[in-house]
Amino acid sequence: MICEGATLADLDPEAIAFARGKYKTRYDGKHPDRAKEVDEWDDLTFLTKAKVCNQGRITNTAVLLLGKSEAASLLSPAIAHITWVLRDQGEVEIDYAHFGPPLILAVDRVFSKVRNLTVRYIPGETLFPLEVTQYDPWVIREALHNCIAHQDYQQSARITVTERPGSLMFTNRGDFIPGSVRNVIERDMPPDRYRNPFLAGAMVELKMIDTIGSGIKRMFRVQRDRNFPMPDYDLNEEGVVRVTIPGRVIDERYTRMLIKRKDLTLMDVIALDKVQKGYSITPEERTVLRKKKLIEGRHPNLYVSESVAAETDTRADYIRKRSFDRAYFKDMVVAYLKTYHEAERADIEDLLLDKVSDALNENQRRRFIKDLLQEMRIEGTITTIGKTRSAKWVLTPSTPEKA
Repeated sequence: MICEGATLADLDPEAIAFARGKYKTRYDGKHPDRAKEVDEWDDLTFLTKAKVCNQGRITNTAVLLLGKSEAASLLSPAIAHITWVLRDQGEVEIDYAHFGPPLILAVDRVFSKVRNLTVRYIPGETLFPLEVTQYDPWVIREALHNCIAHQDYQQSARITVTERPGSLMFTNRGDFIPGSVRNVIERDMPPDRYRNPFLAGAMVELKMIDTIGSGIKRMFRVQRDRNFPMPDYDLNEEGVVRVTIPGRVIDERYTRMLIKRKDLTLMDVIALDKVQKGYSITPEERTVLRKKKLIEGRHPNLYVSESVAAETDTRADYIRKRSFDRAYFKDMVVAYLKTYHEAERADIEDLLLDKVSDALNENQRRRFIKDLLQEMRIEGTITTIGKTRSAKWVLTPSTPEKA
């Protein structure tokens, strides 16, 4: 829409110069004559050709991306601000900053606030650690550009970047139009519609968005190539999109698996990443991972399979998560009853509860113990005295003693 009352004087000269440079990169190397021609255009001609202005008139898009800070009021009641907040482990706010127009320059100013520390991990093929920054600059800029392009400015809210130890969370207002991240990644093509089509088109011209529709997929690829956890999209709250970029390795052994297993598809890695984080996965994802022998366990308690564990030195985790042989637990019960002669269910649970598979939750562990005792009763190994929960379990008299 045209921004009524706005003139070329409301736009920031530094931002316009920066926009010219970004626009020219579209032609450098391919159409050098066109790139030179850009320098000959006056500002209004350039902005019109770059689809930032409409027929020589200043648009909301122009003020948002290129406007002077004091021009933000021209967009009222819309708010053209990005807020960066730094929180500690206890969620206490320890620093913050607000950034207004021109948003084309604000993105790098936000980036300069982020504490992009160096992390180290040993890839496995060498004793020398790899050193990488917590966050890839392109990923941060892409996440922020997406917030700007898809924000619902009618909600009069700020875009926020929340920095926590080990993660960055980007929040913008407006429903996620594609419906799901999976749709975006699998289709790998521009969506059918945009919330702000004129704004998105201008951002493409200014190289803020490489190709509409492919940025999200590239974010996942970059994280995978860096052997980092995948971005987390939280679409649970209506009218709000939250994207969290992890800035630390979840498990170095899992990271080494990503380094070795270059044969995994992006969708495989995304699904396996959910398993590593303890998130639920779809039945379709579960089927694919099982066929490739990447996961084990019973839904919803899934874990990385032995084949992957063997490649990533997570054998100890695997054995800990996999339940011991049932005979092992039966022998423990028999040994207990030989020593103490009788036991209530609570006694048996105290004996076994912390030894049953970590892949099960507490209720499932108790169910496992209950089923185990019933199985031993049916086998004739043990019997009960009484019929309530406080009934005593004892060895069946005919149970042979071990040497």
